[in-house]
Order: sequence, then C-alpha cells, then structure tokens
Amino acid sequence: MNAGELSGKLVEWIKGQVEIAGGKGVVLGLSGGADSAVVAVLCKRAFPDTTLSINIPCHSNPQDQEHAKMVADTFSIPYKVIILDDLCDSFLQKLPSNKVDHAPDRLAKSNLKVRLRMITLYYHANRLNYLVVGSGNRSELTVGYFTKWGDGGVDMMPIANLVKQEVIELAKYLGIPKPIIDKPPSAGLWVGQTDEKEMGITYKNLDQYILTGEADAKVRDRIEALNKGSEHKRRLPPIPPSWNLEK
Repeated sequence: MNAGELSGKLVEWIKGQVEIAGGKGVVLGLSGGADSAVVAVLCKRAFPDTTLSINIPCHSNPQDQEHAKMVADTFSIPYKVIILDDLCDSFLQKLPSNKVDHAPDRLAKSNLKVRLRMITLYYHANRLNYLVVGSGNRSELTVGYFTKWGDGGVDMMPIANLVKQEVIELAKYLGIPKPIIDKPPSAGLWVGQTDEKEMGITYKNLDQYILTGEADAKVRDRIEALNKGSEHKRRLPPIPPSWNLEK
C-alpha cells in the first residue's frame, strides 16, 4: 500500500473510531516530533473543524515548542500551549525524592511529566466530547518505550501498526517540515535525552527485527528483554478468576 492509500485509510479509521464513541472530534499532544506531527495531520484531515492540538511543555527543550507550532501553522491546526513547569514542581515538592540512586528518581519524575500531560489532554477531551489520540508507533510499543497511563493512556493509536521508518515515510508524504523529520527522536524528558540512547538500540535495528526477525544476538536479546519486561504495559490490569464466597 502506498503512502497516499495508507493515509486515506487512517483518516477514515480515525473518523470511524470517533463515530463509534459518539464523539465530536479529537485532541492530541503536539510534541514537536515526527510521530505527533503525522497524527496531527491525519486528525486534521479527519476532523477539519474539531481537531485540537496541545503542546504541553514541562521543563522541555524550547525547540520542541517551536517545531510543534511549525506543524500547527503549516497545516492550520488549532493549537494551544499549556506549560506545566510550575505544576510539576509543586507536585514534586509533595513527593519523596531518592537521594541515593538518581536513575530511578529521574525515571519517576519523567513519568510524572508524561502523566500530567495525559491529564491535561483528557481534561480538554472531557469538556469538548473529543477523543484523545495517541502517537505511539509499533517500534515503541514493541519495546515498551512509553509511559503506562501517560502517553499510553489514550483512546486510539492510529500509527501503532507502523514502525518508525514507516512513520517517517508517511511524514515525508504528508509534507511534515524537514527539520522535524531529521532531528533525533526524543521524548523531551531531560536535556540531551534521545529515544535511541534510552532504549539502547537504534530504530533501524529495531524496525528490521520487527519486520524480518533478523538482528545480531546482542540487539535481539535487548529487544526481547525490553518486550518481556514491558508486557504489562500492553495489557489491561489483570483480574483474578471469579472465586465467589460460599453462602
């Protein structure tokens, strides 16, 4: 299927999901990256008058906001900026901080940022009777590179069956500005953070493994370990069998 056919099918799919839910439109986080840019354009085509994009900085790289606005301006997508710096700081003041091992502490703080963004999106969705659209792709979902009940907390994921390179090809077809396509993918969680550094593998190798099953032993072991360790993220919370009390 070529990019034109795929984009058309995804637009119709988005329309259908909103119709099934009885919604009026869609809201999404516009981060400044290629994934959210692609989703924003698809949503705008599906709902020209009822798509809302929100950039939600939380001690974020200013370039991300510039790129988010670039996408919104280029495609005439309604756009808001809601800065969560002060809210996040106030929240963290109420919570314990790990003074010994900084890695878990940084992870906990980063996940808090993402979950605050999720709350912000659902606030708007509830007010407008919109659905929240996520920008997770197949590569990220495979290794669990998303925050449970954060960027994973959405109503639909239009590009979840596309590996990263397929998303980039779709971005080129849709006319996403080149600076956004070319920059290293990052969740913008801390200074210098990139997806590939955090995952410990490249998207190229990850995509190849997903699509063909081929990878060297080190890469394969890393992907399979990440996949196994994140299985809980891809499932609803488990519930026990119906062990009823005897009367």
